[in-house]
Amino acid sequence: MAPAVAGEFSGGGALEPSLCRPSDKIFGGLSGDVLKSSRNMVPKKIFFTKGVGVHKEKLASFEMALRVAGVAHCNLVLVSSIFPPGCKVISKEEGLKLLRPGEIVFAVYDRESNNEPNRLSAASVGVAIPADASVHGYLSEHHSFGETDEKAGEYAEDLAASMLATTLGIEFNPELDWDEREQIFKMSGKIVRTANITQSAVGNKDGLWTTVFAAAVFINDDHTAAESEKSTLLNGKTSLQEEVLSQALRGQEKTAGPDNGLIPRDNVQNRSPILQTRTAPPGKKNLV
Repeated sequence: MAPAVAGEFSGGGALEPSLCRPSDKIFGGLSGDVLKSSRNMVPKKIFFTKGVGVHKEKLASFEMALRVAGVAHCNLVLVSSIFPPGCKVISKEEGLKLLRPGEIVFAVYDRESNNEPNRLSAASVGVAIPADASVHGYLSEHHSFGETDEKAGEYAEDLAASMLATTLGIEFNPELDWDEREQIFKMSGKIVRTANITQSAVGNKDGLWTTVFAAAVFINDDHTAAESEKSTLLNGKTSLQEEVLSQALRGQEKTAGPDNGLIPRDNVQNRSPILQTRTAPPGKKNLV
């Protein structure tokens, strides 16, 4: 019988510990990076998007919907529905600029497809954000047939708000209409915002596949780190160039004397642009 290869079973017996043990050298070298990566796995930014696609093939109609939503160039990974503490909601335009082709992107999304002429379908993602930024919120996904944007969106929004309310200990009657419960949630002071993004569409009249798609897309934290590192490197390079020039000028001053006609360059400080934030108007609104 051929000898066992490391990592394989031989004759049903147990593997020797030496064959199963990962290299301490490899794990020792990766431990710091793994810990750093795990910290970066908590997103700091999120944006919402939606789309609809039509095609004779079901999968291709989904691709068309992703293109309309702007995320077809990424590998989406569906995750469960937690809104990270302190996560900032940014615009779709800003979010799309931060995505790279082929990037693995985590998202809470839903979709629905059908090839029945004139059949109404909808996909929606709701969000409930707590007033306390140190507490997590909730995202919910919902898809349906026969529901309008408004109805499907309210259902998804209700799901997210109800999950957050039970987590925060807000008492409410689940039998009440959403509008009444929404007021209870807002008046508690513990939920600062609820909203939804919804895409609905009527099935293609010729029986082509129609897919609706709605998503909450997380932005990986390494984007911010990469931009910061790039800025630091550029600033460092500029400082080095200025130092070399300064030394050269001082050397020329010593050689030519004070009347060499060289004019000392004034120190110029870089001004950082002021980032202005816009406060969203109060009340419920769709994340469009």
